[in-house]
Amino acid sequence: METRQAKIRYLVCRRSPARTEAAMGLLTGDALGPLAIAVALFLLLVDLLHRRRFWAARFPPGPMPLPLLGNLLQMDFQDTLFYFDRLRRRFGDVFSLQLAWTPVVVLNGLEAVREALVYHSEDTADRPPMPIYEHLGFGPRSQGVFMARYGREWREQRRFALSTLRNFGLGKKSLEQWVTEEASCLCAAFADHAGRPFSPRALLNKAVSNVIASLTYGRRFEYDDPRLHKLIDRALKGLQEDSGFVREALNSIPVLLNIPGLTDKVFSNQKALMTLLNELVQEHRITRDPTQPPRDLTDAFLDEIEKARGSPESSFNDENMLMVTADLFLAGMLSTSATLAWALLLMILHPDVQRRVQREIDEVLGPEQRPAMADQTRMPFTMAVMHEVQRFGDLAPLGVPHMTSRDIEVQGFLIPKGTTLITNLSSVLKDKTVWKKPFRFHPEHFLDAQGQFVKQEAFMPFSAGRRICLGEPLARMEFFLFFTCLLQRFSFSVPVGQPRPSDHGVFSFLMIPPPYQLCATPR
Repeated sequence: METRQAKIRYLVCRRSPARTEAAMGLLTGDALGPLAIAVALFLLLVDLLHRRRFWAARFPPGPMPLPLLGNLLQMDFQDTLFYFDRLRRRFGDVFSLQLAWTPVVVLNGLEAVREALVYHSEDTADRPPMPIYEHLGFGPRSQGVFMARYGREWREQRRFALSTLRNFGLGKKSLEQWVTEEASCLCAAFADHAGRPFSPRALLNKAVSNVIASLTYGRRFEYDDPRLHKLIDRALKGLQEDSGFVREALNSIPVLLNIPGLTDKVFSNQKALMTLLNELVQEHRITRDPTQPPRDLTDAFLDEIEKARGSPESSFNDENMLMVTADLFLAGMLSTSATLAWALLLMILHPDVQRRVQREIDEVLGPEQRPAMADQTRMPFTMAVMHEVQRFGDLAPLGVPHMTSRDIEVQGFLIPKGTTLITNLSSVLKDKTVWKKPFRFHPEHFLDAQGQFVKQEAFMPFSAGRRICLGEPLARMEFFLFFTCLLQRFSFSVPVGQPRPSDHGVFSFLMIPPPYQLCATPR
């Protein structure tokens, strides 16, 4: 015991206070200062080497990026469209940004967007990596359809989705009847308000959700079903999570995703939504009868999984089934319901246009006949109004990001392989060189001198090229049938005593109309 105490006294005396303080200084200020400088210089060198290939003489110009962070801190995520418009006026239709280490080129105007997506369709069909989705569990075997990388798996799933939707009625009278039946339910719900003011958005969400849920999950929800309320609520809140500075920072600096609990907090609604959708998928495993024809797209996917057993390269697997059905459900619900919300808002703001649409509906259909897709050719003004709603509403102003799979040239600029492309579809839909009144609601944009409907080349709300939205035919069918059914049955107006609502949208990946109320008066 005495020997041990003596050793302790020796060690304490050997390290004098002065030497101990000096050692601590070496470990703090004296050592950490040069270490921090060395680490910073190393990161700057890596940053410079990473960006060097994008400093070619013909790479698009852009604002000066900061080391490591690039232009992340300069971006205005609250009003991205206005920020891009400022940069466009400064640098032209094709300009570049640096989001941390991710090089981005923003394309503006019809010519630049068309050149990239149509003339270079094969070379711009890829999607950039999305680390946030992979961290949430949506890995290489569960890419879905919309964000899937361009390749064999994407082609396989796109073919499956298109052929299955056709098998379940897309483009056929059976699905038209399905949609018009749901439109009748929607009209009944509108009539329940008995002309009193209400917000139509919730009912539109429910009606459109039922159409796509019938196709993907083989079921229809009653409008007061708590499960439907949860699905829509999580989808809308998840949409808000999928935009803004935090999302972009996490995607551009993936190391931040390793912060414990961060993604669970930031993307809580998206995770909750996927849990709800997974419950619908799992119910199919219990209720499905393999000896019977598939009831819906989920059943059809389960059949493909059975066929693909033993083939590890197949994209038909349990993980991808959830993502494909979720992609179709969310895209089908959010986009079409928002378009209908824009349509009703613009009808109460432009009652003269509403009356002209109703007059055409009365002439072609009368008060009782249900609309059908074949009626479109006899309703040029209604078609012009619907297209103008989509143009003016500008639902997906920045589209979905693309990525170059090889070096390409756009408008004389060299864009290297691996560059993320943002297609500013808003700049096309509101291009001053194409549209007579780009920032006003003006249905005559789609009418010729004889009053006949004319589709414009710059009309691309569903994007263009190989990655054009696969749900476009379904969205067009739903929009026409719901819109004509509603205007056949009701006249819409701003509630008495309420101020005229704004027609300026609210941007969170989708451009949705601001909150508003209306009165639906039976005709």
